Amino acid sequence: MLTSRYRSLLFSDSSIGLRRRDLVTAYAFLRIILGINFFNHGFTRLGNIPGFAEGMAKMFENTFLPSFLVKGTSFLVPIVELIVGLLVMFGLYTQAALLTGFGLMAILMYGITLVQNWETATSQLVYCLVFFILVAGNGFNLFSLDWLLQQSRRRRI
Repeated sequence: MLTSRYRSLLFSDSSIGLRRRDLVTAYAFLRIILGINFFNHGFTRLGNIPGFAEGMAKMFENTFLPSFLVKGTSFLVPIVELIVGLLVMFGLYTQAALLTGFGLMAILMYGITLVQNWETATSQLVYCLVFFILVAGNGFNLFSLDWLLQQSRRRRI
């Protein structure tokens, strides 16, 4: 059963001519898809983090970045991707997870442009755009664990 507050949040019209319920639905699907993508990036690398780190160190060997910094960052990337992916997918601590993912993208963008891999940089810009949309549209994050927890806390008060 929908509470009147939830019904008004879900079904009120937006000022730009888009229906709020459609924006809420689209936001949920975009959030879930990004979460799945990030989760699988991390999950598929978990079994070979040392190999991933070695590959990254080799890619950056002709840059000024020290190998220990590249390897250390590379060890963390799959773990961050996995955690951010799970949180975003389920809409738990969504804003913090999205900002963490955005921060990871900034680090990855710096690295990939340093080695002048412009094709991958373009792909990463798409991720950044999706992160932007999700961060900016967090008010539409109604199909999420965050929203359910928020409602639970309100009922206790």
